[in-house]
Amino acid sequence: MGRIERIGVSLDKELLSMFDELIAKQGYQSRSEAIRDLVRRGLSEERLGDPKAKGVAAVFLVYDHHSTKLTDRLIGLQHSHTLGSSLQVISSLHIHLDEHDCLEVIVLRGHVGEINKVAENMLSMKGVKLGRLNIVAT
Repeated sequence: MGRIERIGVSLDKELLSMFDELIAKQGYQSRSEAIRDLVRRGLSEERLGDPKAKGVAAVFLVYDHHSTKLTDRLIGLQHSHTLGSSLQVISSLHIHLDEHDCLEVIVLRGHVGEINKVAENMLSMKGVKLGRLNIVAT
């Protein structure tokens, strides 16, 4: 981290009180660290608007493992994005939730635009019951 600069922030008393309650619940030791995290999050979200920005993502999929060929399609898609590709699948986790449903977490690294495209492809596959993409710019 570079040189620290001090700044002043003016907040309405009620807003500051609500902020203090929030950061206490979240376990922050200081307002400064909470504000730094808010700034980092905002900057990361801004970079997500650039399809060429680099990012990492986790794609969460809940599906019935009996669904015709879904597992094969997911594995094929993951193998097509390994080393050498501009978009990489760097890890996956498979969890058996019950006798029918599984949770697959697939971690991707690459350009934000490509991550979104591949994730949308996974989320829209026939047999996927629930899905979510969680992406951050790096």
